[in-house]
Amino acid sequence: MLRKRILPCLDVRDGKVVKGVNFVGLKEMGDPAAHARFYNDEGADELVILDITASHEKRKSLMHVIEAVADSIFIPLTVGGGVRTADDVREMLNAGADRVSLNTAAVKRPEVLTESAERFGTQCVVAAIDARRRPGDAGWEVYIYGGRQPTGRDALEWAKEVEQRGAGEILLTSMDRDGTQIGYDIDLLHAVSTSVTIPVIASGGAGVLQHFADALTTGGASAVLAASLFHAREMSIAELKSFLRNKGVPVR
Repeated sequence: MLRKRILPCLDVRDGKVVKGVNFVGLKEMGDPAAHARFYNDEGADELVILDITASHEKRKSLMHVIEAVADSIFIPLTVGGGVRTADDVREMLNAGADRVSLNTAAVKRPEVLTESAERFGTQCVVAAIDARRRPGDAGWEVYIYGGRQPTGRDALEWAKEVEQRGAGEILLTSMDRDGTQIGYDIDLLHAVSTSVTIPVIASGGAGVLQHFADALTTGGASAVLAASLFHAREMSIAELKSFLRNKGVPVR
């Protein structure tokens, strides 16, 4: 059985780590490289860094931040934000990323996933999906530009398409749960993870140890991502891994 992964996430704006609730009310939480070193030493399996305003501001990610983070760690690094073309993916990989996440650009021009996968391999391409539950429990809608713009796309259908187009992994964020610490959206997670064959990273809503276990078992996630809990040092990676092992969940 494949071992499950624990991924701290650094949401970055203007070169600083930030975190909010439901994608708004962002507060600064320190230097990305300092956080990265801490998580590297603490035993995180991978690190994710997302420049959350790059697409909205129509600019590329802050490359000096990515380079500083990459130089600070020895674990795999996934980066995203402002990635529009396969050439942008190449720049990220050259800056030290192991994988590159695409969200807005992929929705607007899905061919970029295929082009990137053909040039660099599917293992380097992560499709980030920000989804919000539709009224009346009518599924979930995909949002872009850092959660600012609805697309009309159904999250499950889009998940299937990104897999077909070459994404090797999905980073699935529940906008309804982001920063709330009330638990991952297990219904969304299970629906997506059973619709595709590629790994799915659960994001949005972790608050207690059991939430991670639920995402990895009932939700079917291959990895769990969290930010607020880890940044505020309310929970350690070691504590979480010990809890999961005791629950019978295989972790690295």
